[in-house]
Amino acid sequence: MIIYIHGFGSSGEASKAKLLRAYCQENKIRFIAPSLPTIPDLAIKTLSELIESYQDSEPVYLIGASLGGYYALYLGDKYALKTVLINPAINAPETLERAIGHGVNYYDNSSYEWNESHLEMLESYEIEEPNVENILLLLQKGDEVLDYEEALDVLEGAKLILEEGGTHGFEGLERHFESIKRFLGVALTL
Repeated sequence: MIIYIHGFGSSGEASKAKLLRAYCQENKIRFIAPSLPTIPDLAIKTLSELIESYQDSEPVYLIGASLGGYYALYLGDKYALKTVLINPAINAPETLERAIGHGVNYYDNSSYEWNESHLEMLESYEIEEPNVENILLLLQKGDEVLDYEEALDVLEGAKLILEEGGTHGFEGLERHFESIKRFLGVALTL
């Protein structure tokens, strides 16, 4: 089972989730992309429950983008899961400090509040020494939101796909689906 974890203000219907869902359906790989609450503790609780419910019957793998990459890093470490991070928000509490206030969800334009207590929640999910052997890191240097070098520093030694140009959304992600599948060792069928 692959669990895709979306980024800040996004949903399980984001473009990367749709691309991954289509690829997994075509390749008979079990996949879910839940739409998570904005509140970090609730998002982590939801994801933990999903991981624990699937882990009893099949291997679980994580793919996280941006803030979802931050969550995936924490959960991958907690549950010893192979994890793919796409332009991850490695320093999420610091990065998302600039988002304090009212935000708008990219999927349905609903609004939410992002505040100091949410940043404090994020701080509790920081990983001091990530197990880089379980991580595939996908970065594009043209990420306009995050500094890709932060991820390189924190995750030194992880398997790496680093590209010139690109964007925070990671242009051309589908070019790497086979590499992701090989890294995860996915041999799951529906």
